[in-house]
Amino acid sequence: MTRALTIVALVALRQRDGRAGLMTKLDAEALQPTIATSEIDGPYAWTRLAASVAVGAVGGVGMWSVAVVLPAVQAEFGVARGAASFPYAMTMLGLAIGGVAMGRLSDVRGVRFVVVLGGIMLALGFALASQVASLWQFILVQGLVIGALGASASFGPLVADITLWFAKRRGLAVALCASGNYLAGAVWPPILQYGITHYGWRSTYLFVAAVSLAIVLPVSLLYNRRPPPQPLVQSTPMGGGAPVDHARPLGLAPNTLMALLMLAGLGCCVGMSMPQVHIVAYCGDLGYGTAAGAQMLSLMLGAGIISRLVSGWISDRIGGLATLLLGSSLQGLMLLAFLPFDSLTSLYVVSFLFGLVQGGIVPSYAMIVRELFPADDKLATRISAALMVTVAGMALGGWVSGVIYDWTGSYRWAFLHGLAWNLLNVSIALFLMSRWSAARGRAVAA
Repeated sequence: MTRALTIVALVALRQRDGRAGLMTKLDAEALQPTIATSEIDGPYAWTRLAASVAVGAVGGVGMWSVAVVLPAVQAEFGVARGAASFPYAMTMLGLAIGGVAMGRLSDVRGVRFVVVLGGIMLALGFALASQVASLWQFILVQGLVIGALGASASFGPLVADITLWFAKRRGLAVALCASGNYLAGAVWPPILQYGITHYGWRSTYLFVAAVSLAIVLPVSLLYNRRPPPQPLVQSTPMGGGAPVDHARPLGLAPNTLMALLMLAGLGCCVGMSMPQVHIVAYCGDLGYGTAAGAQMLSLMLGAGIISRLVSGWISDRIGGLATLLLGSSLQGLMLLAFLPFDSLTSLYVVSFLFGLVQGGIVPSYAMIVRELFPADDKLATRISAALMVTVAGMALGGWVSGVIYDWTGSYRWAFLHGLAWNLLNVSIALFLMSRWSAARGRAVAA
C-alpha cells in the first residue's frame, strides 16, 4: 500500500511539472528506500530471524559437543590433555575455514541452500564420529564433516542474511541470530553429559545426528524469499558522526580494516576459549566433578544469551565498534577473576559473570562490517570471514590451553595466555575508535 501511494505521488508530481513519462533515476532513488522499508523490519523478517535462531541452536552443537565429550575421549583413547583438546581445535578451525566458504556460497546460491547442506552434513558427521576407531579418525570427522561442512552453515551466513532484513533494530536482530549457538551451548551440554553418563558418548552422538535432521530440514522451508532491496544511502554508523566512505572506511584501505578486525577477532576469542573449552576438565581437576563443569558451561553460555541481547540493544545506540571495546574490556577483567577464585561457589559466580560480559563481543564484528562496508554481493563473505576468524581464535586458544596445561600441570598460565590475547583485541579496538573519533571530529568541523 505504501509503495503504491508513493508511485502515485511521484507520477502526479511529474504531470504537474509537465514532465510525464518514465520515472527518472532520481525518482527511483527516492522510491527505493520506501520499497525496502516495506519488508525490512517487517513480520516476515522476524519469522526469518526465528528460523535462524532455531538453526543456530541445532548447528551450534557442533561447537560445544566436543568440549563436553573431551574427558570421555581422553579416557577411551588414552591420550594426554593436549591431544584430547586437538579435536576441539580442529572442529573450530574447520568451522572457521568452512564458514568463509559457506558465506561465499550463500552470496552465490542463497542462504537456504547453505542451511540444507549444513544440516545434512552435521547429521552425517555425528553419525560417522560415533563409529570411529581411533583418535585421528575422530579428529578428521570433527574437523572436516562436523566443523567445516556442518556447523559452519549455522553461524556466519545466517548473521549476514539477517543484517539485510533489519534496519532500526539491526543490532538486536544480529544479537538474537548470533545467540543461536549460545542457546546451543546452554541447552546441549547437560543433555550430552546425561547421555554420555548413561548411554556412552557414541550413542549420544547418534542421537544428535537424528535431532539435526529432524529440525534443520523442516525449518529450512522458511527461507523462501530473497532479501529486500537495500537503501542506496548507508545510514550513519556508530552513534552519529561522518557518513561512511566505503572507499576508505575510517581512513583505512578496506583490506587493511578487514585484517585488523580479523586480528581483533582472533585475539578476543583466544581469551574467550579458555573458560569455555576447559571449564569441564578444570572442575574435574579441582575435584568438583565433570558434571559441575558441564553445569558451569551451561550457565556461562546461558548468561551469554542475555549478554548478546543487551549488547545488541547497546549496539543500536552506540555502534558495533564501541560495543566491541566495552565487551572486550569487561571480558579481560573476568578472565583475571578466574585466577584467585577457584572454590566451587566462586567458580559458578565467575562463570556466570564471564558469560554475562563476553556474549556480545562476536556479534559486534558483524555490526561493524555492516556499518562500514557496502551491502553488495560480498557482504556474507565479509561478515563470515570476520566471524569465522573468531572461531579460529577459539580453536587456537582451546588447543594451546591444553598444551600449556600439559607443560605446567596447571591452568593458571593458560588463563594468563588468554588474557594477553584479550589485551591485543582491546588495543585494536582502541585504535579503530580513535580513527572514528578523528573522522567524526573532521565532519563536525566541516
